[in-house]
Amino acid sequence: MDTWKLPAFKTEEKLESFMSEPTPRVVEDFRTNSGNLIILGIGGKIGVTLGMMAARARDAAGTRARVIGVSRFSDPAARTKLEKAGVECLECDLLDREAVDSLPDAPRVVFMAGKKFGTSGSEETTWAMNTVVPAYVAGRYRASAIVAYSTGCVYDFVTPYSGGSSESDPPKAVGDYAQSALGRERVFQHFSRAEGTRVCILRLNYAIDPRYGVLHDIARKVAAGEPVDLSVENFNCIWQGDVLERTLLSFEVAASPAFVLNLTGPETVPVRRTAEEFGRLLGKAPFFRGGVEGGRAYLNDAALSFRLFGYPRVPLAGMIRMQADWIASGGGSLGKPTHFETTDGTY
Repeated sequence: MDTWKLPAFKTEEKLESFMSEPTPRVVEDFRTNSGNLIILGIGGKIGVTLGMMAARARDAAGTRARVIGVSRFSDPAARTKLEKAGVECLECDLLDREAVDSLPDAPRVVFMAGKKFGTSGSEETTWAMNTVVPAYVAGRYRASAIVAYSTGCVYDFVTPYSGGSSESDPPKAVGDYAQSALGRERVFQHFSRAEGTRVCILRLNYAIDPRYGVLHDIARKVAAGEPVDLSVENFNCIWQGDVLERTLLSFEVAASPAFVLNLTGPETVPVRRTAEEFGRLLGKAPFFRGGVEGGRAYLNDAALSFRLFGYPRVPLAGMIRMQADWIASGGGSLGKPTHFETTDGTY
């Protein structure tokens, strides 16, 4: 879209419909690549709308490809939404190697499974989910193209004046979650080199959906009169609909050796200014605690993704306004705080 207009939605159904609308480029990609697509770990925050966009793109392209979603589906509502959209849903414990081996063939695989929150106290489960499962999946789908989700947390903390970490910067993972996420990358990189599997690794931070995300966390605190933590004073973010589009287009750059791509928006966003803007929009004066001028944060340089796919369609100002409208209208929350202000790697 050449110009972006603020959409009006008051329900989760309309929100998800807007978020999962495929772009012409995604539809054309499904027309060109008509084989099956399987999304592993589809039941999470991003996966449901990704499955919906993929099914809508498949239908718009007029192909007969299967869009298959794999999860334990602990939330039955997620499965219902996906099946209504035309996604085939399969229950599977991805830590069961035999179950993974029995999954359907698909030339395109999106890997979204993993564990972050709840790592403290169950570090061994986090490592199993983030390194053992990728080994099972990479072995099963060695002949497919794989787009694997990772995180900007594999980089070192940087200052807001740095421009953010680029794909060529060496990782410096802090804590069990980030270290195991880097382990996930290394497993896919190994299979990419050893088996010739085409892989694209997406280092994402942070996807924005009015029901959760960094903007949601800040806006909720402002609306509730709670202090906004300035332990981390800046962040990156990107509209979730743009994340979905870029995920489905990333098969274009999957390669052997694996191709690494940062996925976020173009701005380094100050927490204080964002809270103040929410205060203006919501009619509440924000309160703050902590903060060190020029403090470090997880910040990524996503210039390469912009060269490949263009700039995100939804601008930061639009995301902030949508978030404020969602909060003001009593919109729901997924109850999953990002903990973006965490600096010790403990989740």
